[in-house]
Amino acid sequence: MSIRQYRPRERSRRGMTSKQTYILYSLILLSIFLQILYPLVNGGLLRFTTIAFIYVGALAMLTHALFSYGIKYLSIYFFVTFFFALAIEQIGSRSGWPFGTYQYSHTLGFQIYGVPLVVPFAWLMMAHPILVISRKITQHWVFLVGGIGLMVWDLFVDPLMVSTGRWTWKIVGPHVPLEPSIPLSNSAGWLLGGMALMAILHKLLPKERKKVGASSGAVDFFLLWTDFSGVVGNIFFFHSPGVALVGGIPFGILLFLYFFNSRIARPDQF
Repeated sequence: MSIRQYRPRERSRRGMTSKQTYILYSLILLSIFLQILYPLVNGGLLRFTTIAFIYVGALAMLTHALFSYGIKYLSIYFFVTFFFALAIEQIGSRSGWPFGTYQYSHTLGFQIYGVPLVVPFAWLMMAHPILVISRKITQHWVFLVGGIGLMVWDLFVDPLMVSTGRWTWKIVGPHVPLEPSIPLSNSAGWLLGGMALMAILHKLLPKERKKVGASSGAVDFFLLWTDFSGVVGNIFFFHSPGVALVGGIPFGILLFLYFFNSRIARPDQF
């Protein structure tokens, strides 16, 4: 008979090195700085800030994916998400399905057959953290929760980009409640596309984090900031309280469910 010392799986993990911590949180803080700068600038600097925030935010979340889950996760995640986003945006901008009829301007930089390169990087920025929290909220409905998460995030993004002329919509049929500049078909398209992407990622990507690497703390911080900045920015800077309400409440509910499961309901999983 042998006696084995029991250590909970979560406690057996060790955090990042000091260098990794510096790199990851420097990228996150830079992305936050660019967001704070956004309502304070205009013209060419506003255009630069818009594009830079997406690339830096995407790099931050890709770095977290690498440090937390490893190179296999990162490689599959990048390839699948980038080409899925590029494909669905190509289809959408040409056919009007599944988002509705819209057109990108040339102010978002380099384009791939009419779709700005920065757009797939926006998907890369948000799909990883949304997948992380969706897996924590539910075990069997990750695709649905993840699709809702991406759809709700877009409720913050679309009105802001439309107001600055980054893309334009042809409004046909009902619009998003309290967001008259965005057709309801766009939210339906994001829900459908988000569920499809989340189903693929959940199937292909490993669920276990590395024993030595990043925790979910960076994701927590990034998503909390996303909700906070979306609410505060739309109320105090963009004069769009309806956007703050429609985006902030459901995004906040998702975060509540995530933190509830993380800290209380299922703290020993993932």
